[in-house]
Amino acid sequence: MLHLTARNFETEVKKSTLPTVVMFYAIWCGKCAMMKPVMEHLEEKYRGSIKFCEVEIEESAVLAAEYEADIIPTFVFFHNRELLAVMRGVIDEEQFEERLQKIFRNS
Repeated sequence: MLHLTARNFETEVKKSTLPTVVMFYAIWCGKCAMMKPVMEHLEEKYRGSIKFCEVEIEESAVLAAEYEADIIPTFVFFHNRELLAVMRGVIDEEQFEERLQKIFRNS
């Protein structure tokens, strides 16, 4: 997953031509650690059609606040400069993928 900060967020997410999932996480968060392999597997599966990125909330507190990532992990879905959806918490891979497909079905 591409690591994002305030420096590259605009370019990598808002200017991306691909639908993009951003996972807001913390290094110390156990639930985030549980979701990371799910995200990595989906990234591999959808390589070239959906971009997967991560933002560490303590490193990029302004971004975390802007996208209300007060519960972690928080997943924010973007396409064509538009925020399409937000999901929070631990979600099993099958359910996450179903939601991912619904959110990006017109992308």
